[in-house]
Amino acid sequence: MAVGARVMSQLNPIRYLRSMINKEVYVRLKDGSEYIGKLIATDTTMNLVLDDARRLQGGGREVKAVLGKVFIRGSMIQYISFEPEKAAYEALTS
Repeated sequence: MAVGARVMSQLNPIRYLRSMINKEVYVRLKDGSEYIGKLIATDTTMNLVLDDARRLQGGGREVKAVLGKVFIRGSMIQYISFEPEKAAYEALTS
């Protein structure tokens, strides 16, 4: 087994996501909407619960709404970043 394949076989996305509980995350949905908040719960289908959530606009440059606690359905997620500031910047420049 190649080294890269061995590393990938050890990586469990759900386990990694659960290790990020209580950390700030950036979530982009398939409809283009963007959220930042503290991840407080997830499940095996990647449904997320964020606390202190904010919906962003303008490529992550400004807060559109302060929402508090939100539920995000896993099937609607395009991607999740554990570096919210970097992800918002990349959304602006891509």
